[in-house]
Formats: sequence, structure tokens, C-alpha cells
Amino acid sequence: METRFPPRIFSRPRRMAGLRRALVRQSQRDAARYIMDDMVEDVLERLEFMRLSPTRVLVIGDWTGTLALSLRGNGAKVEETDVRQLDEEAPLPSGSYDLIVSLASLERVNDLPGALLHLRAALARDGILIASLIGAGSLPNLRRAMIAAEPDRPAPRMHPLVDNAAASALLQRALFRRQVVDSRTLEVAFSSLDRLVSDLRDQGLTSNLSTQAPPLSRTALERARTAFLEGAGKQGRVTEAFEILTLTGWKD
Repeated sequence: METRFPPRIFSRPRRMAGLRRALVRQSQRDAARYIMDDMVEDVLERLEFMRLSPTRVLVIGDWTGTLALSLRGNGAKVEETDVRQLDEEAPLPSGSYDLIVSLASLERVNDLPGALLHLRAALARDGILIASLIGAGSLPNLRRAMIAAEPDRPAPRMHPLVDNAAASALLQRALFRRQVVDSRTLEVAFSSLDRLVSDLRDQGLTSNLSTQAPPLSRTALERARTAFLEGAGKQGRVTEAFEILTLTGWKD
């Protein structure tokens, strides 16, 4: 029988290299971290709303350490993954956690159904998974600028991302008893394309496609910069959108 493997869309070595560079950039005073800060705040608000006080927690992807610190302050025993060695496609200890939180991590996994199955298996009975990821509605101005940069034959430079309907189907496929998927939009204003790219690098969110596109030529880069600023408002700033999907699943 032929064994089918998931397509290799993403390069894990490139992703790890980008995260290591981001951790170095975070030592700078003005380094951007608003994506992770927003996700951490949202998870804490959800736990408070659900009146959930987990005792054993696994936190994946939070390179700020803020979420684990807050949960430990509430009495939880928290394990954290080293973001420099993330491998969401590897199995975890079975039935070990009553809460698993994954932040800005699952959107760049080749075998996303398999990763969700591993996370479900690692939950204790009645355990909960909360996974926040960057959704398909993100960065429309950047996408438009990349197409304008190479109008005849654009190279693949941006990730395919999961939308709300696909996320719900994935949770069902992973056999979670109940599933909730919701989205929100985080808007950030940028004075230039270069500022946006710098922010993405600060947060380890640049491309880690398995096929690396060649650098943009100087002419193509100028076209991209011009196209990006076509979306600017009266103050000369472009409001870019980050769609944040939050997947919540309960294990029976």
C-alpha cells in the first residue's frame, strides 16, 4: 500500500532560524511583539471567562514567557516548549495536560491534522486545547504589494493560511468533542513596507516556505513599496490587518 505524506510546504530549519533571529532582535528596545502580546492577553481573558483554573499546562510558541508566568502565578504547573526547537508534528506524552495552549505556531506546520491529533492525545480527559494562529484574512496590503512587485510571474513569498471554515473542519477531523473557532482582527498602521517587514522579522513571522524565492530586484522592490503605500490614509500610513483565529477544542 502506498504511503502518502503531507506536502512539504514549510521548511522547519528556515522557521527555526527565523525564530532564533527574532529572539536576538527582541533584545532591542523597540522590537515589535504585538502579535504575541495580543494572543497571550486573549488566552488569559478566555480562561477567566470560562473560570478555568488548570493544574497542568503545556504552552507552545510563547517566546515572551508571559503566559507561563501568569499561569504559574495562579498555581498551575506549566511546561514550556523551547521555541528554537519547536516540532509540532512530534508526539507528546499521552494524557498529560488539562490545558494546552499553542500560540502563532500551528499555521506553519506541514501536517496540521496530525499535529492536532498529537495535541488531543496529550490532553487528559476533559482537557482543553486553545490554539491561536494567524488566519487567512491577514496582510492584504502586503499580498497586493507582492503581486505588484512581480506582475508577470510572482514568486511564492507568502504562506498559505487557514481560514475559519477550514479550522473548524480540522478540529472535527482531530476528534475533539466540541469545537469553537472565532476570529478577530488586529490592525496596525505602518509608514512604509520596510517598517512592516521589520516588524514581521522582529516576531519571527517572515516566510519559511520550503521553496525559497529569490530576492526581489531593486526595481521590483520599488514597485512593491509604491503599491503598498497606495493603501495609505490621509496621514500617509497604511493600516494592515492581522486576522487572529482562535481554535478551542475539548477532549472527551
